[in-house]
Amino acid sequence: MVMTKEKSILRVVGISGSLRRESFNRKALQTAKKIALEMGVDVDEIDLKELNIPMYDGDIESNGFPDAVQRLRNKVESADMLIIATPEYNHSISGALKNAIDWLSTGKNILDGKTAAIFGASNGLFGTMRAQAHLRQILNALNVIIAPQPQLFIRSAKEAFALDGSLSDQKLFLQMQKLIKKTIELTVLIKENKQ
Repeated sequence: MVMTKEKSILRVVGISGSLRRESFNRKALQTAKKIALEMGVDVDEIDLKELNIPMYDGDIESNGFPDAVQRLRNKVESADMLIIATPEYNHSISGALKNAIDWLSTGKNILDGKTAAIFGASNGLFGTMRAQAHLRQILNALNVIIAPQPQLFIRSAKEAFALDGSLSDQKLFLQMQKLIKKTIELTVLIKENKQ
């Protein structure tokens, strides 16, 4: 685990915006988790499909957060850093990911001051470029700190992953390593400066 000078542990949560079990974004998140673990950081994955949170609704919120939403909020609130893998649906992020963000930012904005590494995979030539631009816009509005470089767009995902689900494209793998490393370093720096 990454230790700061004060010996505190870095807490990281990973989220895939895709609900499909065999999605490329779930596979990309698994690769990111392995990379983070090699850097000494364990990633606690949030499975949005398993959580099955309801669509955001102010009427539901007025009666208190549903259990699934409270579990989501608790996990993210305890994290220092997020790793988000986003698919691209109609030039934007998935409804499932947007819904989770809506629940995390209502009332007390749980995302405020967190850092995030974002990336995405698709079969298209843009590799979730438009979805990531939209996700950056949303997260910036919620005061989430995202390292500006490198940006990771996993294009032609069918060719980028091996049969075992690992990211086999070496260039993309190295970019992901760099992204995770830079975001961890940024998170540690911010955390140390808060103490």
